[in-house]
Amino acid sequence: MQKVIIKTALSYALAMTLTSTAALAADASRAPAGTLADGTAVETITLTNGAGVSAKILTYGATLQSLSGPDKDGKIADVLLGYDDLKGYVDHPNYFGVTVGRYANRIAGGKFKLGETSYQLPLNDKTNSLHGGDKGFDKLPWKVVSVKSGPIATVVLSLVSADGDSGYPGKLDTTVTYTLDEAGNLGIVFAAKTDKPTIVNMTNHAIFNLAGEGSPDGALGHRLTIPAKAYTPVDEKLIPTGELKPVDGGVFDFRSPRRVADGIRDGRDQQIVYGRGYDHNWALDKGATKAPELAARLEDPVSGRVLEVLTTEPGVQFYAGNFLDGTLVGKGGHLYRMGDGIALEPQKFPDAPNKPAFLSARVDPGKPYRHAMVYRLSVKR
Repeated sequence: MQKVIIKTALSYALAMTLTSTAALAADASRAPAGTLADGTAVETITLTNGAGVSAKILTYGATLQSLSGPDKDGKIADVLLGYDDLKGYVDHPNYFGVTVGRYANRIAGGKFKLGETSYQLPLNDKTNSLHGGDKGFDKLPWKVVSVKSGPIATVVLSLVSADGDSGYPGKLDTTVTYTLDEAGNLGIVFAAKTDKPTIVNMTNHAIFNLAGEGSPDGALGHRLTIPAKAYTPVDEKLIPTGELKPVDGGVFDFRSPRRVADGIRDGRDQQIVYGRGYDHNWALDKGATKAPELAARLEDPVSGRVLEVLTTEPGVQFYAGNFLDGTLVGKGGHLYRMGDGIALEPQKFPDAPNKPAFLSARVDPGKPYRHAMVYRLSVKR
């Protein structure tokens, strides 16, 4: 079964490479990153292309630890918030770059039903379950299935989640495949199979500052585009109300490029008050698609770096680091505060298992789950 998942992921990666402007060799290497308290060894896999773009992946949490690339002057910088070593991710978890699952985002009351059976998940976000609970995929060691250099650099990681793990039904066999090509496309494919009905919604939780991680001006000056006519408003517990609300030229309208700073403190909008800024899901105009299509475009006008996020999923959560309060010391000894980074998380809609009008997150035996996404890093000169 696992071979089928991996084959699907690698087929997508090859297709992405063949459409790139160049198909030169990219490098994949692995190195020890430390051990967990139980003695489990953790590795770092580094993917590098010939244009100066590189990505580091930790097997702990299947975490994207860094993504580095040149600015308009050729200066290389890491554009991801996070930690310099394994210890930071273990001791001070904050979802920096991790793979989140089984269910990314919030589920109201940690409860959902499949048929006539009700399930209760851990409550790790006050009255909600967030990102799979307090022992989600981000806090588990993943196994290395393969690491390959070639036209694209590739690493495949796997995890088996037992039936009942964190309250979720069904044994889930999961893989995450990272690929990097010469055009600066960092592909991520999440794939899973279950032996009984369950829910799955996996994504990556990278937090970006395209000026370079730790830059003093933060990321609020970045210009953001989200091709979506509507978003899903939330209640005071950050659970979607079920409505699809038109953006209609207000602070949630990013159909044309806008500075993030322009609306993030607009307390006249109750949604901004609830989220302490932006922490909402946009309903992408494209909906769910077979191949990844544009979900968001982020540009730093100073460095010239551009990030495009593509996905097969119908939504994207835009989170502007509103809960970063200066208590976390990240890479290079930097204190992270609100607005220091931006997350753009492709996904099913939050609380979809409790909202019949939203696209279902149910996964059944014989019908595998798959989410393909791309972080495309480039430079506007």
